Order: sequence, then C-alpha cells, then structure tokens
Amino acid sequence: MFMKKNLIAMSALALAFLCSTPVVRATDNPAKAKKVVAKPATTLYVDPVASTLNWTAKKVGGGHNGTVKISKGTLAIAGDKLTGGNFVMDMTTIADADQSARLTTHLKSDDFFSVEKNPTSTFVITKAAPVGKAKGGMANYNITGNLTIKGITNPVTFPAVVKLNENGAEATAKIEIDRLKWDIKFRSGIIGTAADKIIEDTFVMDVKLVAGKNNTAKL
Repeated sequence: MFMKKNLIAMSALALAFLCSTPVVRATDNPAKAKKVVAKPATTLYVDPVASTLNWTAKKVGGGHNGTVKISKGTLAIAGDKLTGGNFVMDMTTIADADQSARLTTHLKSDDFFSVEKNPTSTFVITKAAPVGKAKGGMANYNITGNLTIKGITNPVTFPAVVKLNENGAEATAKIEIDRLKWDIKFRSGIIGTAADKIIEDTFVMDVKLVAGKNNTAKL
C-alpha cells in the first residue's frame, strides 16, 4: 500500500512537471522562425511615346494650352505599390496648341522658361502615399516630389491615379504650379501689370506616364 501511494504521488509530480514545462514552438526560436523578406523594388521605364504632358495657362479674357514632350523617366514599384519615380521634360519641345511660332518663341525666352539655358525640367518623387479605400477612377495616391524648372527646385504635392498590373504602370495627375516660385513673373499681377494684361500666376500640367519593363512597354 505504501509503495502504491508513493507511485501515485510520483506520477502526480511528473504530470505537474510536464504541464508546467513550456512548449517550444518553431516561432519561439529565432533560428527556426520563418523570415519575412521584403520584395525588392522593380524599376519600370517610362515610354516617351505613350506618355504625355499638356499645359494650360489662363489670362484675362482667355488663355493658352499646349504640350511638352517627356524624354525619359522611371517608376519604382514594390509589390503592389508605387514607391518612387521621376521624369524629364524636354523644354525645347514646348509648343502652343494653336501652333503660334511667336508664342512658342516667347515661351522659350527668359520671360518664361529660359530654354536655351535650361533645356530640361525634372520631377523626382520623394513620397508616394496610398489613399485608403479610393474609388475606381479617383485619386488613389498623394504624390510629393521636387520639381525643377529653370534650375530652381521646389516641392509640390498633388493627387494622382496610379494603375498597376503585371506588365507595367500608368500614372495620371493634374499638377497646379505657382510660376512665381520658379521666377516666371512675366505679366504677373505681383509686378504691377495692368489688370487687362495679367496672366494668372498658376498654370496646370496634365501628366500621363506609361511605364513598363522596357521603355516601349504599354500597360
């Protein structure tokens, strides 16, 4: 009887010890834990032919619009998100939609874009912030970046619609520019221009970038 009681007591102690011993799982061991590796960013190349930049400027009683060609650029994609990018504008191609040689020449002069001294303008993304629960066709990113015109760089932020798939990316945006920040003051009200000759201080760049794994790929 005594031995039987001892056996029962020892069994109870063994059971208590087993119950109090922590179970070691693979996830508790850093050496055995499965590592999560972030996917490297993929660089997509902007197609200059499929990409466009249209500009619109207003003045008292009217306005003008035209184009500038995009010469090159890239978009950086990590997983299913845009993370960076850039594009270059060939300012020597700036043109008026009405094909006015006089206006085009004036736009290239020091009154506006000083194209001879600054043949390119650039935009470089510094932050691409996704917009949560954006509806189809609505802006799904807020883009911040550095815009350089006439050798002068200023930050700009604007909403954009970004589409991604396994073949490439398309990004579209309307970017409102305060030209005074880039020292474009011709006929600005700030310098005392007569009211009937004022050109508005803001103009709009309507940009579409199409990019793929090579610079001729389409979305």
